[in-house]
This record gives sequence, structure tokens and C-alpha cells, in this order.
Amino acid sequence: MIDAAELIDNDFLRQFEIKVDNDLAKIEYSLQDRKIFLTKLIIPVAIKDDAFSDDFLKVVFENIDERNLSVVPTSPEIAKFVRRNRQYKSMLPVGLRI
Repeated sequence: MIDAAELIDNDFLRQFEIKVDNDLAKIEYSLQDRKIFLTKLIIPVAIKDDAFSDDFLKVVFENIDERNLSVVPTSPEIAKFVRRNRQYKSMLPVGLRI
């Protein structure tokens, strides 16, 4: 399980990051008004597995929820995660269906 303290919000590069050994997993985003568009999920091959991706996304969604932002997942992998985890559907903007 990934700890929320490991998550870095690199607002200069507009990405969430978690360093695992010598690899960097990241989710690129764009922030507009009160919406955050999650545009790209990048998991290095060395750490690529579904459990890590899900844990990483859960920590990111918790961070976004604390900031009271709406989430617009434009990446297919992230949209699939929201479909599998219905508790995050409430974070989508009104009228957006996945």
C-alpha cells in the first residue's frame, strides 16, 4: 500500500509523482477552475502491476478530494479505474458520465 506522504504534487510539471526505488510513477494533469483533468498515467515497466496502479490512483483521488476539486479523467486507464471504483464517481463534474 502506498502512503499518502509518498505522493508529491509537482505543480511546476503539473503531475503527481511517487518514487519507487529508482523509478518514477506519475499522473499528468491540467487544472482549470475547480476541475482537475487527469490526462496521462505513466507507470514504469519495472513496477507495473494492477495493484500498484490502483493504490497510486487511490492516493491521488484522496488528495484531490481533500482539495474539493472535481475530477475529469481523460486517460482511458484512469476512466477504467473510476468505473471499477464507484466511490469516486461522486467526484466527477455534474453531467459527466463514464
